[in-house]
Amino acid sequence: MTGLEKLKILGLIPARGGSKSIPDKNLAPLLGKPLIAYTIEAALKSQRLSRTIVSTDSQAIADVARESGAETPFMRPPELARDETPALPVIQHAVRHIEENEGWRADVAVYLQPTSPLRRAGHIDEAVDLLTGQGADSVVSVMPVPHQFNPASVLRLEEGRLKPFLAGQDHPLRRQEKPEVWARNGPAVLAATYETIMLRGELYGPRTLPLFMTPRESIDVDDPFDLELAAWLLGHGPEGG
Repeated sequence: MTGLEKLKILGLIPARGGSKSIPDKNLAPLLGKPLIAYTIEAALKSQRLSRTIVSTDSQAIADVARESGAETPFMRPPELARDETPALPVIQHAVRHIEENEGWRADVAVYLQPTSPLRRAGHIDEAVDLLTGQGADSVVSVMPVPHQFNPASVLRLEEGRLKPFLAGQDHPLRRQEKPEVWARNGPAVLAATYETIMLRGELYGPRTLPLFMTPRESIDVDDPFDLELAAWLLGHGPEGG
């Protein structure tokens, strides 16, 4: 994929109203701003995104999104705003809606969860550059798995005794012997082409590349402790996080 300046690149922020761990989580105050505002600000500062849209079923979230500078061209239908709703149909709904109602077809969709307040505009741009520059199907942000949670460190119980989880491993490995492994960090950023999402119906195509992020940048707000940690990091990190 070439001609980056000609591509239509959609930034999509999913923000349903329901939340069990933190009531109205996407609007939870974080250092004086609603949580979702951090993701909207990062998207608006991006040099690659053509548009920033919030997909929500909540009028309160839609109001805050517009006040923060994002578009809300539709309300997400209830059947796509359940706890168990996966990301793919939410993205497909947004891409299809603006294509059918506005004639605006997104060449690339960048999915930005509002629970990643330390993700920056630079991460978004890097993901798009990787996707378009390397001819990838998808790019997903990942963080290193701490060595104590590495598969080589995980144990299982067998007849009351601890055994290595990995087959063929007969003893615990030293830290320097463990392979590097990575985990999605939310993900904070997921970019994919129109062909991958709409034509093949996939989030992760055969050629999926990693966007490496640090543990600090990868904070994913899921519960009150995560919110407290995000506040501390934003308040004490370089340039406020």
